[in-house]
Amino acid sequence: MRLRFFILASAIAPAAASQQAAPPNVVIILADDLGYGDISCQNLNSKIRTPWIDRLSSEGIRFTDAHSASGVSSPSRYSLLTGRYHWRGHLKTGIISQWGDPAIEEGRMTIAHMLKGKGYQTACIGKWHLGQRWPFKAGLGQNDSSKISWSNISMNGKENWQPDAFDWSVPIKDGPVAKGFDYYFGTGTINFPPYTWIENDRVLEAPTEMLDLGIQKTGEGSWECRPGPAAKGWDITRVPGTLTDKVVEWINGRRGKSEPFFLYYALPSPHAPIIPEDEFRGTSQAGAYGDYVVQTDRAVGRVLEALGLNGFENNTIVIFTSDNGPETYAYPRIKNYGHYSMGDWRGLKRDLWEGGTRVPFIVRYPGVIKPSTVSNQLICQTDILATVASFTEATIPAGAAEDSFDMSEAMKNESLSENIRESVIYHTINGNFAIRKGPWVLIESITGEVSKEPEWRKAEYGSDTGSGEMVLYNLESDPGQKENLATLYCQKARELRDLLENIRNNVLKTY
Repeated sequence: MRLRFFILASAIAPAAASQQAAPPNVVIILADDLGYGDISCQNLNSKIRTPWIDRLSSEGIRFTDAHSASGVSSPSRYSLLTGRYHWRGHLKTGIISQWGDPAIEEGRMTIAHMLKGKGYQTACIGKWHLGQRWPFKAGLGQNDSSKISWSNISMNGKENWQPDAFDWSVPIKDGPVAKGFDYYFGTGTINFPPYTWIENDRVLEAPTEMLDLGIQKTGEGSWECRPGPAAKGWDITRVPGTLTDKVVEWINGRRGKSEPFFLYYALPSPHAPIIPEDEFRGTSQAGAYGDYVVQTDRAVGRVLEALGLNGFENNTIVIFTSDNGPETYAYPRIKNYGHYSMGDWRGLKRDLWEGGTRVPFIVRYPGVIKPSTVSNQLICQTDILATVASFTEATIPAGAAEDSFDMSEAMKNESLSENIRESVIYHTINGNFAIRKGPWVLIESITGEVSKEPEWRKAEYGSDTGSGEMVLYNLESDPGQKENLATLYCQKARELRDLLENIRNNVLKTY
């Protein structure tokens, strides 16, 4: 009997060791324009309940001092996927336009490239917003100046590129499948043409008409849909739910497969248009936007459920974050509902104040990261690449991910006192920079404002406008960024500006 037990144990042990040594799957869920204060686990006064995101936090680590590299979408996505500040490349300031060229340079390594090299199956589902080369017919080009800007015409206009300007039968080049992803499914960007489903590098249905939103209304704000070609009868309200369905389908399809996987799920919500489905209407106390956040939270829940049902939960790293701060609709939301999407921070999307770049950031890795951990470590979304490399034992080639710091020790050891990263650079759509080090933030401008702050809000905070070229805040004593200290602490201001200039001109992993 003892010999039989020994043989059985010997057979089980290698299998158990093999399973334990299996490389972890990686799932990144990126929300769009979700504010720091929109998730209930870090805003006790929130008018929105987010039980699934809260659960993720209770099962992992939540960073309270996490930042996107930019206050707007395309640059922050570039930085997250490459581990490199976007302004080091040709994506200097704003977002990629509806027919814009690729932001990620040819040969630039992404997280997907890195993990694909380790044998991972890789997928991107949802919003891309990093450009690709569209199939214009001969003689036409993506940057034809004869076409008027979307901002000068109705969002439901009938001008700009027509469906017959494209050869929809040929591949769309330099999109996600050229940037390390084995599979892509989405619309590119929910409020940009073409309004049709794209799978890998081809449209599933050729657009034959221009987008017509008819008499439909959004729950809050405007449609913000650029005019352009659409598949017949395109229903934009079904986009968020369909994307989540596809994510669940893709995870289900990985069951029983031997290769580990990397899934980048870039949600289209709660970015405008604010279009919560009927089942979510009235589920928050923050109007239609709050309901849309509830729907976003449920999408996160469906991903977590799919991982659990397919046996992946215990060996999957899940990272949840947002691309930047909340949109300007957040100001009337304060008046109408008493909900602060930016939390206690000043500013919104586009701003160099904290509310523009301080974002939710949660990581779950069962058995490695202790549940219900809260960290005040300074962290940037560029750090995701190096951290994932550490957890998966992947190699980062020389010259790649220049601005990515390995934060795995901070995630594994909640009592780690020393800072792994000493500073972070913020950047925004107008080309201005800010640098954060310790409690200090230096904004290389006379104000942190880019999105217009209402006068009633300025009255609450006071004017931060500096008399010189920059403003300086101490977040420890002044988290609301009300008092400009640039004159009082001119030596500290010069020190931070020198550091900013040094990082801009050099690649130093000591900053």
